Amino acid sequence: MPPVPPSVDALRREIDEIDVAIHDLIMRRARVVERIAHSKAGEKVFIRPGREAGILRRLVARHQGSVPVAAIVRIWREMIAAMTLIQGPFAVAVYAPDDDRRLWDIARDHYGTVTPLAPANTTQAVLRALAEGRATVGVVPMPEEEDTDPWWRFLISDDTKTPKIIGRLPFCRRPGQKEGGDALILGAVPLEATGQDHTLLGVELSQDMSRGRLKDMIEAASLPVGWFRIFHLPGGGGSVHLIEVEDFVDIDDPRLRTLAEKLGDALVRALPVGTYALPITLEARKA
Repeated sequence: MPPVPPSVDALRREIDEIDVAIHDLIMRRARVVERIAHSKAGEKVFIRPGREAGILRRLVARHQGSVPVAAIVRIWREMIAAMTLIQGPFAVAVYAPDDDRRLWDIARDHYGTVTPLAPANTTQAVLRALAEGRATVGVVPMPEEEDTDPWWRFLISDDTKTPKIIGRLPFCRRPGQKEGGDALILGAVPLEATGQDHTLLGVELSQDMSRGRLKDMIEAASLPVGWFRIFHLPGGGGSVHLIEVEDFVDIDDPRLRTLAEKLGDALVRALPVGTYALPITLEARKA
């Protein structure tokens, strides 16, 4: 006789058992996070965007079965956000002027339903929220070429308290999701390499220099250039540049010393103002 297939009731009981096991593991994970928080008591920085990126990349790479991988990412983003709140106060300031909710929706998707989000009408208001401690991280729009008062120029500072760019959103782009409207995350968090990163380099010059000449000098220092943004300081006092470097670059990178030698007296300072783990695009499930 062929084996009798389990009844629907038996299968539902199995699902209930699995739900209990999953819940037990989530609570166990929370207890481990609590131990980490206790071991880091007194530290102001308890978020690690690079580690979060690694977790999601690993899950996406190993995922199998009929559950959409986008759902797995959503579940883990909710869990990561909830576990972050266990470690200390965590709030997000989001650039959301008037009724423009594009970045708000991206931020909510990334930081989950339990993380406090606060809207800000200007990018400067996001920076103030970070400086005053009302927000742990801020979400701002990608730099635009035509911006007459770019927010990023305030990051080109030697002050260790100045926030840095620590992420790009959306980190996991779903199949069919439109390009454009991306955002950057700001926070006073040490830069962390993940193996797949781009760095934002801030360069301040005492004199104007053509984009092409500066690009050539940067690439001659073995720094591969992506996009480029320029702001001319008022009164002809030089210029500041935000340059995407398609690699991880920290403050001690010898390539920065090479760049300084090439720029000579024209250089005021050149320093990383942030890095982000390269986002991933989730593949559509094949029929």
